[in-house]
Amino acid sequence: MARRSEHRTMLMTPGPTAVPDQVREAMATEQPNPDVDPAFADRYEAVTDKLSRVYGTDDDVIVMGGEGILGLEAAIASTIEPGDDVLVVANGLYGEGFANFVESYGGNPKVVAAPRGQPLDVEGVTEALGTSDFKAATMVHCDTPTGNHNDIEPILDRLADREILSIVDAVSSLGGTPVPTGKIDIALGASQKAISAPTGLTTAAVSDRAWDVIEERDPSSLYTSFLPWKDVSEGFPYTHLAANVAALDGALDLLLDEGLTAVYDRHERAAQRCRQRGGEMGLDLYPAEELSSPTVTAFHVPGRATEIQRTVADRHDITLATGLGDMADDILRVGHMGYNANVGKVERTMDAIEDVLD
Repeated sequence: MARRSEHRTMLMTPGPTAVPDQVREAMATEQPNPDVDPAFADRYEAVTDKLSRVYGTDDDVIVMGGEGILGLEAAIASTIEPGDDVLVVANGLYGEGFANFVESYGGNPKVVAAPRGQPLDVEGVTEALGTSDFKAATMVHCDTPTGNHNDIEPILDRLADREILSIVDAVSSLGGTPVPTGKIDIALGASQKAISAPTGLTTAAVSDRAWDVIEERDPSSLYTSFLPWKDVSEGFPYTHLAANVAALDGALDLLLDEGLTAVYDRHERAAQRCRQRGGEMGLDLYPAEELSSPTVTAFHVPGRATEIQRTVADRHDITLATGLGDMADDILRVGHMGYNANVGKVERTMDAIEDVLD
C-alpha cells in the first residue's frame, strides 16, 4: 500500500476518466455564489455555448447538477406520462435500463433487444413501429459495459418519419466521437467521460419538439425535470455545483482549443493501437472491431477479468474496468477516452496487461 500511495495511479477506465491538472485547478479556485452572483450565470451561459459546439447543435443545451444517470431518468420523467408507450432499443445494460425508468414513471416499455455485442436490431424496430403508437424511443450511442458503438442513424430516421420523440444516451461518446445530435430530440451527456471533467454534471441537448412535449407533460418533479432549466435567466432551480461547472468550463476549453476533428482522430488512434496490441496478445475483442467504440475497448476474457484487473492495479498502478452484470468477470475494459485517449498511455496499459498475462 505504501508503494501505491507514492505514485499517481493511472486511471484507464471508461469513465470516470482522469482529469487534467488544468481542470482540477479550475475546480479548486474560489467560486462565485451560484444563487446570487451574476458571474456564475455568465459562466453557465458560456459553458452551454461551448457544449453546443461539442454537441454540434443549435438546440438548447442545459447542465444539471447530478451524475449522468440523472439525465437518463430526467429525460423519461420529463416526457413520459402514465400509459405512454415507449420503444426501448437495446443491445446492452444501459440500453435495457431505460425500460426500468419508463416503468417507474407509469409508461409501457416495448423492448427490442439484440444480443450483447451485436448491432441494434433495425429490422425489429421497423416491425415494432407497425404495432404501436409510441410516444418516444430510447437507445444508447455507446454502451460501455460491452464497448458497443451503435449505428443509431437508421433508427433515428425511422423515428423521425413517425414523429416519435428520440432520446439517446450519448454519455460515453460525446466529446470522443461525433454524435448525430441533429437527428436526436434529447441527446444526453455527462461531465466524467470523454470531456474529462469530474463526475457530477448531466448535460442535455433538447430540441424544440422535445420542449413542446415536456411543457405539455408539465412534470411534477423538480430535480428530475428538464423544464425548470429551459429558462434560467431569473435564476437556477436549485443551488448549482459551482466548482463542477468551473471544471467543466476548463475541460471544454481544452477540448475546443485542440479542435474536435483532432480530438476524434486522437481517439481513433488510441483505439486502433489498443486493439492491435490486444490482437498481438491473442485477446478477443468484444464486440467485433467494426462495432467497437473509439472511446473504450472491451476484451473477452471469460472468468479472468477481475483477476487481471486486480493484478494490473497491484503491479503497475493502472486501474482498468471489468464488465457489468452477468458479464462482470468475462469482460476487461480499457478506457481510452478524453484525457486518456493517448497512444502513450495505451502502450503503457497494454504493456502491463501483457506482463500480467505472461
